Amino acid sequence: MIGALWTNSLALIIDAGHMLVDASGLLIALLAASLALRPPSPERTWGYRRAEVLAAGAQAAVLLAVGSYAFIEGVRRLLEPPDVTATGLLVFGVIGLLGNLISMMVLSSGRGANLNMRAAFLEVVNDALGSVAVIISAIVIALTGWTRIDALAGMLIAALIVPRAVTILREASSILLESTPPGLDLEDVRKHLLAVPHVQGVHDLHASTIATGLPVLTAHVVLDDSCFHDGHSACMLGDLQECVAAHFDVSVEHSTFQLEPFDHAEREHATHT
Repeated sequence: MIGALWTNSLALIIDAGHMLVDASGLLIALLAASLALRPPSPERTWGYRRAEVLAAGAQAAVLLAVGSYAFIEGVRRLLEPPDVTATGLLVFGVIGLLGNLISMMVLSSGRGANLNMRAAFLEVVNDALGSVAVIISAIVIALTGWTRIDALAGMLIAALIVPRAVTILREASSILLESTPPGLDLEDVRKHLLAVPHVQGVHDLHASTIATGLPVLTAHVVLDDSCFHDGHSACMLGDLQECVAAHFDVSVEHSTFQLEPFDHAEREHATHT
C-alpha cells in the first residue's frame, strides 16, 4: 500500500488490495480449518464442517468487490491518465512477486484438501500474476512513458480476480443451498436402488454436500412386505448403503434410508422427488 501511494499506480493499488484480502483470507482459512476439527455437539450435529464453505464464500465476495472497483477506476484512469512513478512501481512489483512465490510454495501441498484451501491457493496464484502485470507495466512506462498501461494492468488483475471469485462463490452457494453434489445423478441413483432385489419403490430422494468431501444422501425405500417378516430388512439396509457408496463417481458413504412397507405411503405427507 505504501508503494501504491508513492507511485500512484492503480495496478499496485489493486494488487495490494488483493494481497490484503489474501492475508485476511488465509487467516479466515486457518480459523475455518481449526473450527472444522471441532467435534459435533447436540446443537451442531455436523460440528463446524461448513465453516470452510462460509470462509471461501466470504473471500470470494470481497474479491468480487475489489475486482469491480478495479474496472470502474481503470476506465476513469484511461480517460484521465495520472502520473505514475515507474521505478517505485518496478521495485514493489518485484517485492510482491517474491512474496507470492513464497506463499505458493507454502500452500501448494494442501491446495487439493478442500474448497477453502483451494480458494486460498488460487488467490495467491492470481496475486503472482498480478505482480507480473505490475512489473510489465513499470517497464513499459519507463521505456515509453505511456502511463495508461497502468490502468490496463489494473483492469487485467481485476479480470483475473472476478471469474475465479464468481466460480468459488457459486460453488459455496451451491453447497449452502444443499444442491445435489456435482457428478451425482439422482435419477441414476434411483435406477440403481430400484435394481436392488426386493426394492419396490424409491421416493423422497435427496443428496447434498455438508462440506468438501462429505456428500450425504437420504431416501425412503419401499420393500417387499416379506422383508419385514423374515428379518431380511437389516440385510437390505447394508445392500442399499453399499449401492450408493460403490456404484457412482461420487461415493456417498454417509447415507440414511427409511425402509417402508408398501402400505406406509398412506401415512406420509406428499412425497418430494
